[in-house]
Amino acid sequence: MRYNKGMRKILYLLLVSLILVGCGADQAMKKGDKYYALGEYFDAATQYKRAYAQTPVKERKLRGERALKMADCYRRINYTQRAIAAYRNALRYGLQDSLTQLYLGQQLLKAGSYKEAIKVYGDMLVDSVAAQSPAFAKILAQNGLRSAQQAPIWKQEGSRYTVKRENIFNSRRAEYSPVLGGDAYDRLYFTSTRNEATGDELSGITGTKNGDIFVAQKDEQGKWQRPQVIDSELNSAEDEGACCLTPDGHTMYLTVCKTDNNYPRYAKIASSRRSDAAWTKAQEVELTRDTLSLFAHPAVSPDGKWLYFVSDMPGGAGGKDIWRVRLSETSMGGVENLGAPINTPGDELFPTFRPNGDLYFSSNGHEGMGGLDIFIAKPNAFGWQLEHPGFPLNSQGDDFGMTFEGMLNKGFFSSNRGDAHGWDHIYSFENPEIIQTVKGWVYEQEGYELPQAIVYLVGNDGTNLKLNVKGDGSFTQQIKPNVDYVLLGTCAGYLNHKEELRVEPVEDSEEYVLQFPLASITAPVLIDNIFYDFDRATLRPESTEALDKLVTLLNENPHVAIELASHCDYKGSDEYNIRLSQRRAESVINYLIQKGIAKARLRAKGYGKGSPKKIRKKLTEKYTFLKENDVLTEDYVRTFTPEEQEICNQLNRRTEFKVTSTTYGMFDKDGRLIESPARN
Repeated sequence: MRYNKGMRKILYLLLVSLILVGCGADQAMKKGDKYYALGEYFDAATQYKRAYAQTPVKERKLRGERALKMADCYRRINYTQRAIAAYRNALRYGLQDSLTQLYLGQQLLKAGSYKEAIKVYGDMLVDSVAAQSPAFAKILAQNGLRSAQQAPIWKQEGSRYTVKRENIFNSRRAEYSPVLGGDAYDRLYFTSTRNEATGDELSGITGTKNGDIFVAQKDEQGKWQRPQVIDSELNSAEDEGACCLTPDGHTMYLTVCKTDNNYPRYAKIASSRRSDAAWTKAQEVELTRDTLSLFAHPAVSPDGKWLYFVSDMPGGAGGKDIWRVRLSETSMGGVENLGAPINTPGDELFPTFRPNGDLYFSSNGHEGMGGLDIFIAKPNAFGWQLEHPGFPLNSQGDDFGMTFEGMLNKGFFSSNRGDAHGWDHIYSFENPEIIQTVKGWVYEQEGYELPQAIVYLVGNDGTNLKLNVKGDGSFTQQIKPNVDYVLLGTCAGYLNHKEELRVEPVEDSEEYVLQFPLASITAPVLIDNIFYDFDRATLRPESTEALDKLVTLLNENPHVAIELASHCDYKGSDEYNIRLSQRRAESVINYLIQKGIAKARLRAKGYGKGSPKKIRKKLTEKYTFLKENDVLTEDYVRTFTPEEQEICNQLNRRTEFKVTSTTYGMFDKDGRLIESPARN
């Protein structure tokens, strides 16, 4: 009797335990489903794992379903080995559908298990199973099978790329999407989830802190320093990442994912302006009125005309596609899908540009080595030509987020290769190749750089480019051998300047350096190195180089008329200095006429000592005893030491020109516009 009562008690306790376990598993599934709906895959995986562990082995179908949900979460957060184990469990418990096999094959590729991946894809593609597979799954499986076959060959062949993990930028968390900035490429922006990121909460998506934009800078010796979080309104407790810069470096586009406990978080693109050396608060950019699709991974084309981005909005090839929208100062044009051959039924992500116009992106829909592989899309007359750069730039892991050091095929990218957590880190790369470039500086004569300038580049091979300059007034452009180029530097308020360049074939990379000093239209322009015989107006032979440059400038700007002004120091009488300076100005005018410049474009004016020089800021760097806007009058000059007085007198003894008209020869006697100026 006691035995029967004891048995009933044990059975009762077991029944209660089973009920409690069942309730606990169901509760965990409900929580997991809620997290999954919000896109919080890390938290969802934790709940699904708990539910799976509490599900009796005999409940095979239920265990398979819960294993599959767990696997899907692990796949999304790059827990590759856990995803493989969970997919295997799902198959073991009878979920023999094609998508489960497809995703298992993809994870095996990421793990470098190529032989097993071949078997999984092969089993999936047998007639009986393939017939039931969605079209996109069949395409991805076929590409996956070829990838598993080709990847060992790529790895064995290698390439000219060298790759190195750059631990100066890396932490124990994730770092990705590096972007080089600065006129000398001395700043590296990237996203990180390290402990220094803003905010205290952990992301339900990744299990780490939300991402922030960090920046590393080079010191005076050119050595990279430890990165720091950008200390401005740019970063917040929300998730900021995957940024890019416009060609002028003044605007940053970035991906922002806001926090919401009740609704799914769709990534959006925002922009920030650099103001007073700090980045402003990011403002969302409306690309479309679609509020139920993600918009991420911005990239601006080298010409600054297009914003490329990633989206899963309707109208694409499947998965996430690369799109673009035209940029303008006032608005954005309609969105365009890049289509084939770039986009596939898989995911195409992280577009970036090399300055030569090549588009780099990552994809798991093309044949690759596993995970996301980097691909190069080279523009041609028919659209895009795709290239796979091989190993070691690509690996079995996720490889993405290229950034280039100017025109050179070197820079940084991100990869999660070899990381047990699936976290991304920054790597450097270099592919030595023969590259010919032209680098130029556009600046004001007697002044500073002109970052608002534009340079037009035309080649006899059909090249016709409009180049924007950087903040330091420089530009760099790749050029081709056996081509003749003409480059025209322009800027509002300044005369044009032209340079010509013949590019010969070379065996090593070469950079041609050109200067574009632009003469002001509104301020007097000094003509350096004009020499006269002592106390006379006769031009010395060494003056011809400077005067010939003035002839070239006037020929390049045929609608310009000038006043040629000669000045003296305070020594000698006023009348004498006026006469001498007038004769000297006329000597220059006569030289220009002899060189073919129309007399009607020229006017000589001798100012004697009546117009002393006004100091511009640039001169204060050379002569520190002078201040900007100082006027070198006799009384003022005599306040300096004898040595300083002589410097001031030399500055006053000068030959200048100033523009008197920019419409010479443009109109006939009746005021009608004509095509070209009269020249005699």
